[in-house]
Amino acid sequence: MDIILLERVAKLGQMGDVVSVKQGYARNFLLAQGKALRATKGNMESFENRKAQLEAQNLETKKEAEAVAAKLDGEQFVVIRSASDSGSLYGSVSTRDAATAATEAGFTVDKKQLVLEAPIKELGVHTMRVVLHPEVECSIEVNVARSAEEAELQASGKSIQELEAEAEAEFEIAELFDDIGGAALDDLEDNVPAAEEEATGEEEEPKA
Repeated sequence: MDIILLERVAKLGQMGDVVSVKQGYARNFLLAQGKALRATKGNMESFENRKAQLEAQNLETKKEAEAVAAKLDGEQFVVIRSASDSGSLYGSVSTRDAATAATEAGFTVDKKQLVLEAPIKELGVHTMRVVLHPEVECSIEVNVARSAEEAELQASGKSIQELEAEAEAEFEIAELFDDIGGAALDDLEDNVPAAEEEATGEEEEPKA
């Protein structure tokens, strides 16, 4: 199906371009969301008459998107989830979860603006693209953790594997000190009876 693009569409074309796409894609996405018109003679004439207006609207929305991108780019938002000791989530984090976290932090972000390259199923800091306008994008970080404290540690650059290794090392050190303390106590208990025997075995000196 031939269509006229009313705005820039990634990997497809710029505003005013006439392109051929599959009917399903055109009907369910491009036409449904007002991103394009069927490339009929009447629509092409209508577009030419509206072109200046559409370009002005596009420029205005682009400037607004750039202002939002300047504030949003690089921001990190925390999402608390349950996970196994190895860091695997019991479920996954979606664009809806990220949009909710961003909104709670004071940003207006719609889940439809977020692009997730792969499902988030592990603890850690993950990057998401935010498409604020056909010509304006930025990125945010989603810090997925089991607690606020863990999120802070991950934000400092530590991975879940490093955190688990540190916790295990601390546990082993604690056990080692317990063993050393127990061994010292055993030695002390072994030496006390010997000392007592030695003390009780001493003969009293005869009185002058």
